Amino acid sequence: MATIHFRALGRTWTTEAPIGTSLLEAAREVHAPEGDACGGVCACSTCHVYVRRGGELLSEAEEDEEDSLDKGFDVQMTSRLGCQAHVEKDGVIEVEITRESLDAFFNEHPEQEDPRKS
Repeated sequence: MATIHFRALGRTWTTEAPIGTSLLEAAREVHAPEGDACGGVCACSTCHVYVRRGGELLSEAEEDEEDSLDKGFDVQMTSRLGCQAHVEKDGVIEVEITRESLDAFFNEHPEQEDPRKS
């Protein structure tokens, strides 16, 4: 199992995820605000996150993911799509949810109040 910490909005959501779980699936499990406009099928970049620690515990990025990240905002060396990055090894993974992903999440879930607008 991997321990995954999602960080955004001054909060942390933590979950245990078995091998094979995507970062997006893990985020959904703990209700972390990670967007997924396409439903997690690598057709957009709204689940864009920064893997701040434990990137070596995840699957390698494939060409489809890299192509989708080309559409993303503020892409960095640690950028991954939550729908494509899968846990491959046990350990600790720290993920920062990007502004792009937060914007998508709150657009997709208007019933949830966006604390950035308070």
